[in-house]
Amino acid sequence: MLSSILHRASGVALYAGALILAGWAICLAVGPECYAGYMALLGGPLGKLVLLGLTAAIFYHTANGIRHLVWDAGRGFDPKFADLTAIVVIAFTVAATAATWIIAVMTGGL
Repeated sequence: MLSSILHRASGVALYAGALILAGWAICLAVGPECYAGYMALLGGPLGKLVLLGLTAAIFYHTANGIRHLVWDAGRGFDPKFADLTAIVVIAFTVAATAATWIIAVMTGGL
């Protein structure tokens, strides 16, 4: 049940992320002052927290989507296996998000 709720929540978060990306592109087109202000907003603590959440949403939605593809093939419906794959998806999300942000910090991307 948690996996299903998180999948829907991550989908909604990705819609919000698309709006954030659109705002970034609009500010890029408007000019340097708008872009600098937008980047300052995204570079602040709240902006970084939102970007961290979006990173997790991307990884979770992708991994859980692959899980759903397996289900579409008619496999993985055994309750124990379904629970195991839900745990794997969550663990992957945490590990991939952490690795992405660690790499970003180490390379000066943040």
